[in-house]
Amino acid sequence: MTEPAADPFVRVRDASEHNLRHVDVDIPRDAIVAFTGVSGSGKSSLAFGTLYAEAQRRYFESVAPYARRLLHQVGIPHVEEITGLPPAVALQQRRGAASSRSSVGTITTLSNLVRMLYSRAGTYPRGAPRLEADAFSPNTLAGACPRCHGLGVVHDVAEDLLVPDTSLSIREGAIAAWPGAWQGANLRSVVSGLGIDIDLPWRRLRKKDRQWLLYTDEQPSVLIEPERDRVDYGYYGKFWSARKHIMHVLADSKSQRMRDRALRFVRSVPCPVCQGAGLRQEALAVTFARRSVAEVNAMQLTDLAELLRPVAALPHPKAATPTARSGEKTEVAVRISADLVARLDVLLDLGLGYLSLGRRSTTLSPGETQRLRIATQLRSGLFGVVYVLDEPSAGLHPADTEPLLDVLDRLKAAGNSLFVVEHDMDVVRRADWVVDIGPGAGAGGGRVLYSGPVSGLEQTAESATSRSLFAHDRPPARPPRKPHGRLRLSGVHRHNLRDVTAAVPLGVLTAVTGVSGSGKSTLVSQVLAAVVREHLGSATEEDDETAVDVDVRDTSGLEHLDRLVQVDQKPIGRTPRSNLATYTGLFDAVRKVYAATDQARERGYTAGRFSFNVAEGRCETCQGEGFVEVELLFLPGTYAPCPTCEGARYNAETLEVTYRRRNIAEVLAMSVDEAAGFLTDVPAATRSLRTLREVGLGYLRLGQPATELSGGEAQRIKLATELQRARQGHTLYLLDEPTVGLHPADVALLLRQLHQLVDAGNTVVVVEHDLDTVATADWVIDLGPGGGDAGGRIVAAGTPADVAAGNGATAPYLAARLAAA
Repeated sequence: MTEPAADPFVRVRDASEHNLRHVDVDIPRDAIVAFTGVSGSGKSSLAFGTLYAEAQRRYFESVAPYARRLLHQVGIPHVEEITGLPPAVALQQRRGAASSRSSVGTITTLSNLVRMLYSRAGTYPRGAPRLEADAFSPNTLAGACPRCHGLGVVHDVAEDLLVPDTSLSIREGAIAAWPGAWQGANLRSVVSGLGIDIDLPWRRLRKKDRQWLLYTDEQPSVLIEPERDRVDYGYYGKFWSARKHIMHVLADSKSQRMRDRALRFVRSVPCPVCQGAGLRQEALAVTFARRSVAEVNAMQLTDLAELLRPVAALPHPKAATPTARSGEKTEVAVRISADLVARLDVLLDLGLGYLSLGRRSTTLSPGETQRLRIATQLRSGLFGVVYVLDEPSAGLHPADTEPLLDVLDRLKAAGNSLFVVEHDMDVVRRADWVVDIGPGAGAGGGRVLYSGPVSGLEQTAESATSRSLFAHDRPPARPPRKPHGRLRLSGVHRHNLRDVTAAVPLGVLTAVTGVSGSGKSTLVSQVLAAVVREHLGSATEEDDETAVDVDVRDTSGLEHLDRLVQVDQKPIGRTPRSNLATYTGLFDAVRKVYAATDQARERGYTAGRFSFNVAEGRCETCQGEGFVEVELLFLPGTYAPCPTCEGARYNAETLEVTYRRRNIAEVLAMSVDEAAGFLTDVPAATRSLRTLREVGLGYLRLGQPATELSGGEAQRIKLATELQRARQGHTLYLLDEPTVGLHPADVALLLRQLHQLVDAGNTVVVVEHDLDTVATADWVIDLGPGGGDAGGRIVAAGTPADVAAGNGATAPYLAARLAAA
């Protein structure tokens, strides 16, 4: 008797996670399925919050209880039933791990192979013992440099920081790192007592004396005679060198103010023992193909693959036994090299050849991190798995999207299913099936508008994705504006930018384009930002931590700028206490409204009472968090709504105060769209809410924690906060990929706001891959031609039509977009 064929669909029934409205949907396995819809429509709630969460829950049920504590759970989804669901692997958009010890090599596990290669097939100095693989890792006790503990950098004082003005004498304060007031006077007296002239300009002191004053560990005591006409006794003063004083403050001071001051004289520099490699000298002395492991870790992946390819191509039978000088032709060398080359080729196919194994994960974009993990999965050989991906095309130039799609096809061909949350219409077109959620965001979404082959979506009239996918709803073409001047940077040197000269037109919207790693963010977010920030001085509002040292030979045109606003994708806060309402200042207006009610005035409540961070108003059980941690025996700790306030964050007395029949917690639970109607008679709130809606964030809740926001959402919140400030003058706005995470319909909203900024007399510069944005820009600067060492040059600059007619990597894609307009 023939068995019935297995059901080829994953069938979801009554999914109600987040804004999903009792969704029933059937999704094919062994296919690439695109989940689409405007931002906030519920795509991720279905793909990650429901499908992946349920797959993980089932896996956890098969794991021994004591082992579950070691694993991270995403929660139990709100769904009635899911059938036909295979095991799932989630590859989400996440910024690089916040560890200075995590790198490209550790994410991809390639570092393990490299360490094994050096241990088993490296060339050792004569007489040196063979090292274990751990000895080639800076993250192990066996391998870490004893000076920097494997970090590759040390924190030490720098002479130019200790003595910023060498024309001053010691009496005039040449050694800026020394303390002030009595302590500083004491040190000057000690130095004078030691026979060093404290009235001579610093630069005229003997070099030996200067070095001793700054760096010695000696602490001689000198008798300080009482001043003339004073009856008090002399005393012995102890000398502290500038370095010893700074290190003493950093190690022992309880005063944060003193520690912050001391840090101004400290700089991170490559470790002088290992030259930044983080490894012991014994490991650095071993070579393979005449390169140390530090040199291999610093090479671009493209170059590393070419270095290993000749070894990997050696036929195994001809592999010789190891010699005393070299093991590069041994069988182990050939096998490990072949495995490394195969894995590296996947990374090269994904456009990541410009990275290096030693590149810190903290410097990677979310898109780069996800592609590294995709490459690792491709080599894992898993079969019958559902891969749930979060916008794998994010941060990719159209030229880099093609090889990504090829990799996804290879994962499918290996017998897996791919559920892809995606906004890039080129990726959607290549899918086998599309599940479109909408029609709007938040409460206006949560319905499956269409589930089926991509071609059938064209008939779904209420779908914003349909209008974008089939070119019915493109941003209109507009004639380029004429600039009213130029900001010119000449002789720029940073990272892969080498002697670059760039001219940024003023009073227009400029898009900076190029393949991944071509130098776009370096030019805009680092060099241009640093030059303008330095020119404006205290006029900028940027944090000091964003400042970088850049090498620019000459600049002109800076006098036309009054202000700099750099809008990046960094989180707007690192704890759940920071949220949309607090960041924008909207919450201040809301709290004042509640403090002005008759109820609040009768009780003597001020605006502070309505902050969940203040003891008087918050729930004391959860300290204003809204949830409490629940410890479970043999299970990971979990969080549950606070049993006292039930998640409201406030105490009962505060919640008794209402405005238009709603308490403060109910307002925080509103979406921006809902609050716009509720707070329509509060001008300060209305302005903030209007700008948030204009950048497509109407679906977010006012109290949505900063930790739940994507990088793109954080960037648009910052932009909305800036837009609500009515200011005069010429401002330069710098944005790094503002369309990441946006549906094309939301991109159109954002572009409208950016063009309004330009129409108001400002200059906007965006690093961007989105062709709708590039096509509607006034000017384009295209970098390349490749990434890493193959990039760093301006290959084209002009109007979109000019660049489309050129030879850069952007040209053919931009030409096709302009032709379709």
